[in-house]
Amino acid sequence: MSLLVKGGTVVGPTGTRVADVLVEGEKIVAVLDPSFTPTVTADEVIDASGKYVIPGGIDAHTHMEMPFGGTSASDTFDTGTRAAAFGGTTTIIDFAIQRTGEVVQDGLAAWHAKTEGECHIDYAFHMILGGVDTDALKAMDQLVADEGITSFKLFMAYPGVFYSDDGQILRAMQTARANGAMIMMHAENGIAIDVLVQQALERGETDPIYHGITRPAALEAEATNRAIALAEVAQDCPLYIVHLSASQALAKVAEARDLGRNVFAETCPQYLYLTLEDQLGAPGFEGAKWVCSTPLRSKHESHARDLWKGLRSNDLAIVSTDHCPFCMKDQKEMGIGDFSKIPNGIGGVEHRVDLIFQGVVDGNISLERWVETIATTPARMFGLYPQKGIVQPGSDADLVIYDPNGTTRIGVETHHMNMDYSAYEGVEIQGRVGTVISRGEVIVADGNYHGRKGRGKFLKRGLSSYLM
Repeated sequence: MSLLVKGGTVVGPTGTRVADVLVEGEKIVAVLDPSFTPTVTADEVIDASGKYVIPGGIDAHTHMEMPFGGTSASDTFDTGTRAAAFGGTTTIIDFAIQRTGEVVQDGLAAWHAKTEGECHIDYAFHMILGGVDTDALKAMDQLVADEGITSFKLFMAYPGVFYSDDGQILRAMQTARANGAMIMMHAENGIAIDVLVQQALERGETDPIYHGITRPAALEAEATNRAIALAEVAQDCPLYIVHLSASQALAKVAEARDLGRNVFAETCPQYLYLTLEDQLGAPGFEGAKWVCSTPLRSKHESHARDLWKGLRSNDLAIVSTDHCPFCMKDQKEMGIGDFSKIPNGIGGVEHRVDLIFQGVVDGNISLERWVETIATTPARMFGLYPQKGIVQPGSDADLVIYDPNGTTRIGVETHHMNMDYSAYEGVEIQGRVGTVISRGEVIVADGNYHGRKGRGKFLKRGLSSYLM
């Protein structure tokens, strides 16, 4: 089966050009000057005139079906990957989980079982290490060598659940430095946060806004700095800070990068657009919709402006979603009267490509940086490049035809995620995902779905090709 995408503006990390993209089977075989293509024939031709042709989005941070706080994320791998496809994301990297006392490989097997026959798009796994010990360290080597799992997430937060102390973190970093893996870090000082949470509850401060107030930016910055220091002791172990939300934490990352360190970070759309006051501080219990960790930050400070600047300067390399959705009914409502019991997470896997394109419209980033942060750099950072993340011969034919003249209005009535509300209700984007192609197959066109459950493939990843 051959496919020709004609007349679009192909956007990559180094520039744009009008070109035709020829696909044979699952691969891109040629990117052609349009003057050559009258002689090219294909089984199907798609006219992309006036539109952008970009690599399929890669969301490097999702949590489908993740157990948390006595419930589980409301999107399954079926519903979540289908929603991702509607939004122009053709690959996700989710997190398999090992908890304290569990065998790492058993955790990975459990996530393979969850995804078997369920995914609409391609997928890979990071591994959460909730119990760093000698067996877990040996498992890191085995997963890198045999399983295509080349990144491991640790937590400085959530004591008693996922928390690792500094000694455990250092040992995991030393192991990763030896086997080439990337350490991903949830950087918040969880020990101190727990004290602040308990003190707030004792004062009767139970509303959702206190979730943000008890997780101050200073404790994100402190943990980020500590993670960077531990990575330095581990001989510059590659370190990736997840869901960075605060200016102070970004400054620590920028300082390390200025010294030539292999320190990287992502942010998420919620930190670019949503705020402590307007969302978490909504009247009554409404703010529970936006409880996530790290939390939304104050609009009276420079966090969002600094994050956009960080995306322009590459101190922030990637925009992921940390997609971990919960419904208000029966899930977020578990925290009525006690904000600490609200499940942490926001759903957004369907909206990332659009929300960051709005940053192009608003002049915050360039077209090229849009593509880099949503597709090319995630592929390079996590061992999927050049199979994914670029429109070039030999790469998978994961393509999005994006209409800059279209509009997208976000809301619960139109989204495809398994959520009973939208974190971005009423937001209007000056752009629209048109056609989505996954490995040469049109899975979304004209607002209709043409894919199928189970067509997504597991991707064994190599080592990062983004290291300095």
